[in-house]
Amino acid sequence: MVEDTRAASCALKRIRLMLILATALVLTGCAAALPRHALPESLVDEAELRGMDDVRLWGDAPPEQIHAMVEAELSRRSTAAIERSLEQPVANFLAISGGAEDGAFGAGLLTGWTKAGTRPEFDIVTGVSAGALIAPFAFLGPRKDRELKAIFTEYGREDILTADVLSGIFGGPALADSAPLARLIAKYVDEKFLRDIAQERVKGRMLLIGTTNLDAQRPVLWDMGRIAMYRTPEALALFRSVLLASASVPGVFPPVRIQVRANGRDYDEMHVDGGVTQQVFLAPTTLAFRDIDRATGRHVQRNLFILRNGKITPEWQPVEDKAYITAGRSISTLIKNQGIGDLYRIYSMTARDDIAFNLATIPGSFALTSKEPFDLGYMRALYKTGYELGSLGYHWMRAPPGLVSAAR
Repeated sequence: MVEDTRAASCALKRIRLMLILATALVLTGCAAALPRHALPESLVDEAELRGMDDVRLWGDAPPEQIHAMVEAELSRRSTAAIERSLEQPVANFLAISGGAEDGAFGAGLLTGWTKAGTRPEFDIVTGVSAGALIAPFAFLGPRKDRELKAIFTEYGREDILTADVLSGIFGGPALADSAPLARLIAKYVDEKFLRDIAQERVKGRMLLIGTTNLDAQRPVLWDMGRIAMYRTPEALALFRSVLLASASVPGVFPPVRIQVRANGRDYDEMHVDGGVTQQVFLAPTTLAFRDIDRATGRHVQRNLFILRNGKITPEWQPVEDKAYITAGRSISTLIKNQGIGDLYRIYSMTARDDIAFNLATIPGSFALTSKEPFDLGYMRALYKTGYELGSLGYHWMRAPPGLVSAAR
């Protein structure tokens, strides 16, 4: 009889626990996921940012749209931009990949490059994910090296995210809250920062940040200089939101909703990490720089420098036969090879348009591992490695892995 009573009591406790978990699942999901007014597919090409025109384009836009964009850009260029292009027959581009805490490598290499005295001013700077957080500072040049170093050597996990695992498991938008990262972005990206970006845009220089429109499954490229030129509170908020969205790893950080208007009604788009669609980019895939030369009647010598915040060499590691471990290892392998594929895509573009290809990656000899997300000790060591390589004169790879010998 006593045994039966104990069994019944245990069964009731299990049932009660299941009911509590089920209730938490429902309540947490409802509390965390605010109702959406998603943009309909039929209006996807008509969506506009309130009060701001021509600040973004699809990363996979068709050739006719790219041609129209180039014509519009050339027609509205200022006198200063035209004079700049005429005086400088050489154009330098910088493309910065994602990599989370591995972004410390790119930050270190850039500041070391300044120390070497050979770092050029870049006409176009692009960034994705962690690269999106580096790109604005790289765009403004060595005067922002101190801030760039601080971001990757003075702020750890608690400054980037707040763990919210239970919410993520039970129907919430993510496993962590990105509010700390949003505050960090706001600390550095203020009205003066936007004015500085806008001034460089007037000169004809461009800063492009990539996000992924999760509803459309397409890459979006944001002209951050054009956004900055509006100089309104809404422009500042959008600038910050784009940086946050580009760095929002799906599942880890919540997606960022961008408010748009189409057909006289307000909607929202869901944007996440740009690395979901392309881990590094130079321009829309259908843009041909040789067409720009034909349109302007002049030939420009172009150099592309890619900062790959990750290793491109295989990294051996014994894997335990457990579901979450094999899944994690497989995903990291997939991401690494997707990134290498992006390098091949860009290399093909540079070969077509006669652009010099230069690639920097985390050296395979760097053996330190991160103990936790945004481990300060790891980031400081990686920053130092990048800085030392940059200050000594980095030996750039002239082609992606597998093509290096052929390129030489």
